Amino acid sequence: MTIHLPQGRYEPRTTPFDLAPGGAPLASRTVFSAAHVVADPYADISPDSPAAVDWDATLAFRRHLWSHGLGVAEAMDTAQRGMGLDWAGAAELIRRSAAEARSVGGAIACGVGTDQLPAGPATLAEVRSAYEEQLALVEESGAQAILMASRALAAAAKSPQDYLDTYAHLLRQATEPVILHWLGPMFDPALDGYWGSTDLDAATDTFLQVIAEHPDKVDGIKISLLDAEREIDVRRRLPGGVRCYTGDDFNYPELIAGDDRGFSHALLGIFDPLGPLAAHAVRVLDTGDTKGFRELLDPTVELSRHLFQAPTRYYKTGVVFLAWLAGHQDHFTMVGGLQSARSLPHLAKAYELADTLGLFPDPERAESRMRAFLTVNGGTR
Repeated sequence: MTIHLPQGRYEPRTTPFDLAPGGAPLASRTVFSAAHVVADPYADISPDSPAAVDWDATLAFRRHLWSHGLGVAEAMDTAQRGMGLDWAGAAELIRRSAAEARSVGGAIACGVGTDQLPAGPATLAEVRSAYEEQLALVEESGAQAILMASRALAAAAKSPQDYLDTYAHLLRQATEPVILHWLGPMFDPALDGYWGSTDLDAATDTFLQVIAEHPDKVDGIKISLLDAEREIDVRRRLPGGVRCYTGDDFNYPELIAGDDRGFSHALLGIFDPLGPLAAHAVRVLDTGDTKGFRELLDPTVELSRHLFQAPTRYYKTGVVFLAWLAGHQDHFTMVGGLQSARSLPHLAKAYELADTLGLFPDPERAESRMRAFLTVNGGTR
């Protein structure tokens, strides 16, 4: 039976790509999926209220990712950090997810930022203090720290030296190696000019200097610039033992596969909807079968590029929509009302691409939910 989507009639598939939980631990690559949060649809809140989170459903989704062997990158931008989830909500998310990770033996790394600062200008000292508060909470929770790019630092810093000094101070505070984080302005316009320059070559030199001066405190760098060639150049310049984690949701198969001069590990928002398939592909790569790995992941790039199309920062809406269709949550409501950030045609195309890939464990449920969504939001044709 066909379904009439805005882009035309589509015949849904009837069988999923069957990927059960379990399997050997991922060996050749370190892979984190940034994970979304599930809103509480019955919370009686206003647009100015703090986020209301359905903690049971949110943690259940993390158990889903862990069950397939993926690590969880927690309280990152995929979790609507700074786009609906404030620091109080992020702190609670970190505490709960870290405790859940311990209970199931799952890998977890958590975002450390400065989003508890009030709106308006902040001094560099205030930025450092905010970072320190969050770093302490993450380390106390037992999770690895990801030093996220900070809007407040981008606004306060006057030169590359301000970044060098700030990160040097934080790395001296860290008790374990951290993951650094370079999120491009396509993900957050407030981060334009991060590392002290809009010239990406100059910015690259600055963060490489941070790493070179503190190699024992840096596990790796997550790069989200959607520029494969620049990422490859960066990873070839990293000191030995420092990982490059791709955050490139446009070019991840080739970057993870790598070449004879190296490869990227992964910390990706697209692995939220692709979790089981991504884990399976990495296990194939673990056997040395790069061709098989690419055959599994290359077809997913069209979906990823669709979800992350400009304005890229609203990719979370498509991610949560697919989680609802897949049955990981019972509704399509997002914190901050972000479910309205993408159009009906955009979400319908996301359904078609995901269904074609076999991402829905129950295709009939996904089709039924898609039909209901079309009826409520677009009427019947």
